[in-house]
Amino acid sequence: MAVRAVVIEADGGSRGNPGPAGYGAVVRDPASGEVLVERSEAIGTATNNVAEYRGLIAGLEAAAELGAAEVEARMDSKLVVEQMCGRWQIKHPGLRPLAARAAVLVDRFDAVRFSWIPRERNRHADALANAAMDAAAGKPAKRAVEVEPPREVAARAATRNAGTDPATIKPSWEPRPSFTATRLILVRHGETEWTVQHRYAGRADVPLSDQGRAQARATAERVAELAPSVAAVVSSPLSRCTATAEAIADALGGLPVRRQDDWVECDFGDWDGKTFAEVREGWPGELDAWLASTRIAPPGGESFATVAERVDRAVAALREAYPGETVVVVSHVSPIKLALRDALAAGDAFLHRLYLDAAGISVLDMWPDGGVAVRSVNDTAHLAGR
Repeated sequence: MAVRAVVIEADGGSRGNPGPAGYGAVVRDPASGEVLVERSEAIGTATNNVAEYRGLIAGLEAAAELGAAEVEARMDSKLVVEQMCGRWQIKHPGLRPLAARAAVLVDRFDAVRFSWIPRERNRHADALANAAMDAAAGKPAKRAVEVEPPREVAARAATRNAGTDPATIKPSWEPRPSFTATRLILVRHGETEWTVQHRYAGRADVPLSDQGRAQARATAERVAELAPSVAAVVSSPLSRCTATAEAIADALGGLPVRRQDDWVECDFGDWDGKTFAEVREGWPGELDAWLASTRIAPPGGESFATVAERVDRAVAALREAYPGETVVVVSHVSPIKLALRDALAAGDAFLHRLYLDAAGISVLDMWPDGGVAVRSVNDTAHLAGR
């Protein structure tokens, strides 16, 4: 029978690092603590980290087989937790395929939260892993001793739309009053030299080209037509955005431009400034892993999952600060795509299928009850002939 939410406790280790290795994973009911599934396996000679990832993968596979929609994965491996959250780089090449495999599994669930727990709270999975290590070393396997199960309920992953659960919003074709919606006019910055050269442009502060400045002026005129009354103009702190935002603010009567770090582009790390072809040639494995999952970061960079967290925070802040008003946001490809993905309740494949032109405009409305309507995507009619 399918379950809505589960808790995974996973562990792994080796006798010698590397040495005889094994993993253990336990899947529990979050309310009662009842054990739903146990998994363990001896995996031959491997490192602690490889075994820990294998334990996580086994737990995620078991949760998927149970039909779970929401997962809290608990591990006493700080490294695995931080890497899966996108906060730490995956430097060891042997861990990247395992992290990518885990990330693909994570994407099968509606929500996944990773939590670090001390080893004493992970004794069941630890005992399973130790039994598997004994088996890998040729010792008789011992049955893991059950410990008192944790009774705390797994926290539900944060949902979009400032705390409103999208599942509770009833679909409707009926028109909503536009004056109650917070409207975001999302503008990608104008063209830069790197745009034309098809280079990854993350945190490098590349200025607008002459063409980009002309696009910014045209975009400013179009925004003024769309929204003569604007409460605020918000911008990524990078100059290609602030220059575009300042042109728009001037067209709206000299509004101040508010710089907001959460709208900055994804950090592409070692790929920043490289052409798409150079990245494909120099980092083929890393690029495939990155394209396969939003939880994988470029070497030295930031995952789309991490970008999505700050974009969610930024959207919620604007919704709270400007109820029923219009806000212009000047940002970059990745943050705008992620905002539109969530507004449309789309999957991650959306990120690779949507194209956003330089100086393109997208519009979305958000109502107090959590309803969302995407009015337009990548409007570029104002750039005709430019």
